[in-house]
Amino acid sequence: MSLATVKKSTIRNVVSEQEWKIRVDLAAAYRLVALYGWDDLIFTHISARLPGDDKHFLINPYGMMFEEITASSLVKIDMNGEIVGESDYKVNPAGFTIHSAVHEVRHDAGCVMHLHTAAGTAVATQEEGLLPLNQTALVIREQIAYHEYEGIALNHDERPRLQKDLGDKKLMLLWNHGTLALGETVADAFLGMCFLERACEMQVASLAGGGKLHYPSDDVRKLTAEQGNYGLTGVSGMAWTALLRKLDRQLPGYAE
Repeated sequence: MSLATVKKSTIRNVVSEQEWKIRVDLAAAYRLVALYGWDDLIFTHISARLPGDDKHFLINPYGMMFEEITASSLVKIDMNGEIVGESDYKVNPAGFTIHSAVHEVRHDAGCVMHLHTAAGTAVATQEEGLLPLNQTALVIREQIAYHEYEGIALNHDERPRLQKDLGDKKLMLLWNHGTLALGETVADAFLGMCFLERACEMQVASLAGGGKLHYPSDDVRKLTAEQGNYGLTGVSGMAWTALLRKLDRQLPGYAE
């Protein structure tokens, strides 16, 4: 038996069933980000809070591609960014700053996703942010917060400002930087990010078309926002199950 196999077996045997389930879901989220082309080499992060534990969460090992990440390779850290247990990898300090800021004050944030996609960053660079151009944008637009760019997120002093800007929202555009989504579960956060990224892609495509844009009426914008407040969480589990089937077909191995 190889050393890698021993490590995988050891982790699986020493963590609770709840933690293992979260590890599998989080590893799946990393693989899905890679599958959809949302990754940025070894950078950006998805974190998950451990069940019944406000002081520890899981994050990616710094140096692994998202398509490589498995349930066993995820790193457990505390709120000071210190690794708990053994790991062959370190943790990206910028990832700790942003994610710990959210987990510290948002106890409904079971999972936090942060990406640097081309479309998401493009919209986060446009002065008006996400525009009310289409159904996808209208569903989530009222749920989006904005946070000013302060440089690479290495300074822990930024955390209170990020927390204040986030407030009670579940989505955020980090100006000149990228996108962020949180949810009670990995499935909730992933579906929220899907809508945010898709809306950003649609906006970039609409603006690139060069034609005059048609905006929905104020009444329709309000109605669609209200509809969006009820919709995503209710279908996230069903969408997540389908996504896992897709992942099992195209990029298996995450549950190791």
